[in-house]
Amino acid sequence: MRPFHRLRPDLGSLRWKIAALAAVTACLVVAAVGVLVHLWTARDIRFRAEAQVFNGVYSAMDVYRRTGTLADGAELDPADLPAVLRDPADGKRHTAYDGRVHADSNVGPTMWAAQRTGGPGSPVLAVQVNMSNDVHTLRQLDVTMAVASLVTLAAATPLAVYGAGLVARRLRRVSETAGRISTGDLDARTGPTKGRDEVADIAATVDLMADSLGQRLRTERQFTADVAHELRTPVGGLLAAADLLPPGETEDLLRARVRDLRGLVEDLLEISRLDAGAEQPIRAHVPLGAVVAEAVARTGFDTEVTVAEADTAQTVETDPRRLERIVSNLVVNAHRHGDAPVRVTVEGRTVVVRDHGAGFPSALLLHGPRRFHTGAAERGSGHGLGLTIALGQARLLGAELRLDNAPDGGAVATLRLPT
Repeated sequence: MRPFHRLRPDLGSLRWKIAALAAVTACLVVAAVGVLVHLWTARDIRFRAEAQVFNGVYSAMDVYRRTGTLADGAELDPADLPAVLRDPADGKRHTAYDGRVHADSNVGPTMWAAQRTGGPGSPVLAVQVNMSNDVHTLRQLDVTMAVASLVTLAAATPLAVYGAGLVARRLRRVSETAGRISTGDLDARTGPTKGRDEVADIAATVDLMADSLGQRLRTERQFTADVAHELRTPVGGLLAAADLLPPGETEDLLRARVRDLRGLVEDLLEISRLDAGAEQPIRAHVPLGAVVAEAVARTGFDTEVTVAEADTAQTVETDPRRLERIVSNLVVNAHRHGDAPVRVTVEGRTVVVRDHGAGFPSALLLHGPRRFHTGAAERGSGHGLGLTIALGQARLLGAELRLDNAPDGGAVATLRLPT
């Protein structure tokens, strides 16, 4: 079963941002349409009511002047007549809207039209139209629009989430490919993607970048391998020639420099093989504590080795030669660039190498070991290949090599072998 937190949607992902934007856009469109429909319908209702009372006053005035009777619901000087219509001085027909609602009679809002029956001081003939039904219809229309909008939004949101998910999955595929390339998988490619949009352009660009980067790295690796291979023969000849020199300080100095050069060439060859993926581990069940102790002893440095009592018989399935290479490189690096005492601790499947020097430089902890970079002058001299080789061998074994600085000072290298 997956953990609960993985089941919850990541609201910060592009998928949900696009879905939220689509939902907000739909809400704005629905609100704008609803307001426009409401305003247009209200205006139409008021316009029809105004035309009705205007024509009603015209008909009622015609009947009143011919017969002296009131028709079509007309009244003379009604008590509810709006004040603006009580004194139509020009004798023309006028209309007015009364938004009051009379709770006792359930009348209102009302549209009025009025006209004076004669000269100044004569009664005012008025006709009213109760707009309650029209207003109720408008409210029902508003409710219907709101419900329809909610239903539409409920139907559109899943579609927006699904559509955004398609884009997010394509982008995630490109991101995963870029991540694999950054970890060293130069054969990772996104491949052809559906569509001809920006996502497809990004995928094609990432693949093109991977092709170019892979070609450059392969060229550099081949160059390094060729140089290291070609140097082996002259370096071997130099070492043989040094043996012919008469014993003395010159012979010792030359022999030491030739040995350093041969070690550098062998390291370059090893790195080139690791980069090319030409190395394969030969696994066997070996006692971890014994292998680590032997690797430390072969370095020739005074190093304290501690194996937990419960782990003295602990065996692991790994390549013992590569494990020794990792441990010896870490121990040599600790003595060369750190300060004594250097301690190696074996516990379970974990090997910890610690010194008490200035610690690893911050750039190394941030970006990892770089070839021919020792990080800082205070950490001593060297070619800067030991940690690179150790990291490459650890990856080949499927182990994790972590570099840290201890809180109380000193560099700490932690190797965790896989189960």
